[in-house]
Amino acid sequence: MGKVKYYYDPETLSYRKIKKQKRTTFKYATMFILASALFGFLFVFIASHYIESPKERELARELENMQLQYKLLNKRMDEAIAALENVEERDNAIYRLYFEANPIPEEQRRAGFGGINRYKKYEGYDNSQLIAESNKRLDILEKAIVIQSKSLDEIAKLAEDKEKLLESIPAIQPVNNEDLTRMASGYGYRTDPFTKVRKFHFGMDFTAPRGTPVYATGNGIVKRADNRATGYGKHIRIDHGYGYVSLYAHLYKYNVRVNQRVKRGDLIGYVGSTGRSEAPHLHYEIFKDGERINPINFYYGNLSPEEFDELLKKASLENQSLD
Repeated sequence: MGKVKYYYDPETLSYRKIKKQKRTTFKYATMFILASALFGFLFVFIASHYIESPKERELARELENMQLQYKLLNKRMDEAIAALENVEERDNAIYRLYFEANPIPEEQRRAGFGGINRYKKYEGYDNSQLIAESNKRLDILEKAIVIQSKSLDEIAKLAEDKEKLLESIPAIQPVNNEDLTRMASGYGYRTDPFTKVRKFHFGMDFTAPRGTPVYATGNGIVKRADNRATGYGKHIRIDHGYGYVSLYAHLYKYNVRVNQRVKRGDLIGYVGSTGRSEAPHLHYEIFKDGERINPINFYYGNLSPEEFDELLKKASLENQSLD
């Protein structure tokens, strides 16, 4: 039972009981609830801004770790870009230059992505710029790697073609030095053995005994092995590809047939004196894109520098040809 409270009434000189009014009670109760709510709100507000909860501390650690990982990722990307730039430099300055391919421009290697904003989904966060920039760099790096990969594929193809080219170009002397009697005549103006008139001699004449082996000077396909060309007698023509054709004239007999594929150094025929020929010898010509060119520049495959200098001196003499 609650305590009863009294107050002294001076008019009656007596104590009267204090009666509680419902309105007053409700007023105090309402004020108490509002004050409590306000205090609670202030406490939550202050706590949320100045006091970290265990969950917030955990999220803060995760955020700090994420920022660290992004920094490490950017550092690794820097290292990857440096390594890629080294490969790109060699690709442009060595590989593509050697194989006569145009260098890839820097703006093409480092081009971004036009059109829509690819990184809009990363906006609106505390670390949006860090995340978006890292993803942008990663995309550019991936694109540069793809471009470099395609470039290396192209270089590999060019290298394969270059190897085939080097194997196909006529690059050796068609008759071995030990089988030669002499190098009778070179490319240029010479005296015709039959008319004694000075005219242009479009090949080189190698004097050798009848039956001396004649070798293919480069890889190719035999296109002709007949005596139906005026003056050449029995002769062979080999198509080496890349615009090169070699011709071997005045042969005694053949060791190949038409459409046969031959390699450099294969025995294709034997020295003779058929056709318009004064004595047994091999008349040798090289064509490039349908034009006769000087064969003297195509013996780097089997002659030493000294042998080549000696051959060059003999070929330069304006003497009488043998055909």
